[in-house]
Amino acid sequence: MSINCIRTLLEDAASRHADKTALIFEDKRMSYADLISRVDQVACYLSELGLPKNSRIGVYSSKGIDQVIAILAILSTDYILVPLTKLLQPEQVEYIINDCGIRCIITDKLKLESIEEIEFDGHIISYETPGKDIASFDEIYKYYNRPYCCDISGHNNAVITYSFGLSGTPKGIVISHRNLIDSARVVAQYLQLAENDVISGILIFNLDYGLNQIFCTLYKGATLALHRFILPEDFFNHLIDDQVTVLPLMPVNISQMFDEDLQRIPSPELFDGLKTITSSGGNVTAKMIADCKRTFRNADFYSMHGLTEAFRSTYLDPSQVKIRPKSIGKPIPDVELYVLNENGKECAPREVGELIHRGGYIYRGFWNAPEQNALRFKSINILKDVIELEGQLCDEIVVASGDYVYKDEEGYFYFVSRKDDMIKTRGFRVSPYEIESVVAENLPQIEQCAVIALENELIEEEIVLVYSAPSEITEKEILFELKKHLASYMIPAKVVYRKSLPLVQSDKNRVNKELLKRDIAGNFDEL
Repeated sequence: MSINCIRTLLEDAASRHADKTALIFEDKRMSYADLISRVDQVACYLSELGLPKNSRIGVYSSKGIDQVIAILAILSTDYILVPLTKLLQPEQVEYIINDCGIRCIITDKLKLESIEEIEFDGHIISYETPGKDIASFDEIYKYYNRPYCCDISGHNNAVITYSFGLSGTPKGIVISHRNLIDSARVVAQYLQLAENDVISGILIFNLDYGLNQIFCTLYKGATLALHRFILPEDFFNHLIDDQVTVLPLMPVNISQMFDEDLQRIPSPELFDGLKTITSSGGNVTAKMIADCKRTFRNADFYSMHGLTEAFRSTYLDPSQVKIRPKSIGKPIPDVELYVLNENGKECAPREVGELIHRGGYIYRGFWNAPEQNALRFKSINILKDVIELEGQLCDEIVVASGDYVYKDEEGYFYFVSRKDDMIKTRGFRVSPYEIESVVAENLPQIEQCAVIALENELIEEEIVLVYSAPSEITEKEILFELKKHLASYMIPAKVVYRKSLPLVQSDKNRVNKELLKRDIAGNFDEL
């Protein structure tokens, strides 16, 4: 069997750490020996379903030990895992089922009703015995006890992940076993993970950042402490009771964590065993960093930036977090990053251009989406004016990320905007994020703001700033402050007050710009 597949990680961890705790969830603990035993039983059952090689199997359930077993069981076969977060609505699950042809779904009692609502006609497996004619883990554990053997190549496709954005239909990104192994290796290296670490499993497992916590745990023979983040108080108890040493987060988790009365946060000395915090999946603010440092005083904070098409591009070393908190850092090991302008030339320091990712951790591509693959996965020839290609194999693939960034004189990268978010006005490209950042830093009376663009035939697009605050602020006052910090072409043509802004359902810190844009456009004549 390949050394570059998840099954090898699991077998190695079980042979070296058989009696050690692999998983913690609430008051339950499971050793590595018990974990591989359960995984083998489920994998054995899956292999007898008679599905063709590379069939897609979905996992649609709440977080728990059974969910991790399901994930590892699928990755111990020649099938492909499709993780489905429990936050998805039935119609979204149905879209994914149809898009990639899911043949089997592993679920729990709670989500069985959603699956029945969409009339899924494939195999269904439930963790608990549902009282229906449906196979369950309970029954599998009872009847499947023979040895399980498999032979998986590191080049096999392992996972297809989907992310639902604010508009359009999502496309699944295909990830190989080798991708998963390489990601675990590089993270374990630059985070200096150790086998005595307890890694918090609060992230959901529908995307690679969350899944990586499982694979890093296996790679180092560490312990994964699962937790469902519902209330900050419960979350802090999880860190204390499970003696967490490594805490992977998203910015929204940090906001939720410190959203309550600071008097209710436990004393910092209770978290002195926490040594590492990581954050990815959004912009980290100075307040978030300060909040974490105040409560988790011994923890190094790593800010990271990843791509849909590649696992990870950059990380910011903890020593630089206070010095340059807005930076996304420098390339991770085995990655080269370039910033190109529209003419394919390398940008000068602080000149904004598109981030090009070369080297490791590039995924296979989007499932059944040739146009999207052509847009993002490019021949290395796009770097012909930047690097010396003579004698190199020109079929190498790089990722044109669609992220607009710039690099400073010391080689640190800064995220500006998604390519699709950039506003074109008066011949200039303007980042909404840059304007929003100036508002956040210089107009504290504004609670939330969003910068959007509306069509204007004379100047291509018109910049509109929409904000919420306890009371309306005069447009003159806002523009006066913005003119101190922004170029003239970046000044909004209109400023709109709203008592509240529409938010993304899953992230109360993020404005739903698609809804906002429709609202503003519909009332544009009245502004």
